[in-house]
Amino acid sequence: MKNLSLKSLSKTYFDPYAGSHYTALHDITLDVPAGEFVSVVGPSGCGKSTILNMVAGFIPHSGGEILVGGQPVKGPGPDRGVVFQSFALFPWKTVLENVGFGPKMRGVPKAERDEIAREYLAMAGLSHAADRYPNELSGGMQQRVGVVRALANKPDVLLMDEPFASVDAQTRMTLQEELTRIWEERRPTVLFITHDVPEAVFLANRVVVLSKGHVLADVPVPLARPRVWDKLVEDEEFKDLSNKVLALVRSA
Repeated sequence: MKNLSLKSLSKTYFDPYAGSHYTALHDITLDVPAGEFVSVVGPSGCGKSTILNMVAGFIPHSGGEILVGGQPVKGPGPDRGVVFQSFALFPWKTVLENVGFGPKMRGVPKAERDEIAREYLAMAGLSHAADRYPNELSGGMQQRVGVVRALANKPDVLLMDEPFASVDAQTRMTLQEELTRIWEERRPTVLFITHDVPEAVFLANRVVVLSKGHVLADVPVPLARPRVWDKLVEDEEFKDLSNKVLALVRSA
């Protein structure tokens, strides 16, 4: 895995109705060391998803730099995997084929990519679903497939845009625990966007709070791992950290 660096990053849009430009993000500087998990929170409209889309290469940045392993980001690429809020699975492909899609695009032979896909499905407890189609899975299972599909392509950086927002609360907690387990096993570099403060604290090594297009705070999360909700839900350190981050978000 490689580090992710944002250096004086900015994004400016032209508003045709107002006939002028406005700045959505300005002077964002953030370093995510290789193998670290960073959550980004903040009120709606603060620029969280804009940052992720620029890092993914889906939209251009207006100023500054985005570097992955020291190399500038100039567009989408296999060095960055993305997991969206929508499951975004190919409905006509089996679970095995969905997870093996990235390796297929890289020219990996079928036997080898099937082996890779089965390895990641086993890691997520989905071996039994390999030959099913997405419409045969629950929402939580579909999102687990989405996560391991991104990981199976072995990206340097994993970008996650509110990936658990569309599932029920219990499933969400289970997915959060599984994500921390997978992260501990594989240690990908993760940039995780969320509105949910407890989720951000539960998952991350650091929580970055955005406000009006700039970084308001960067809060370390020294909670021990592995993390499970049964132990943390009443943990005073977890509560204090969550309250601290929530207060920052409210002030933003």
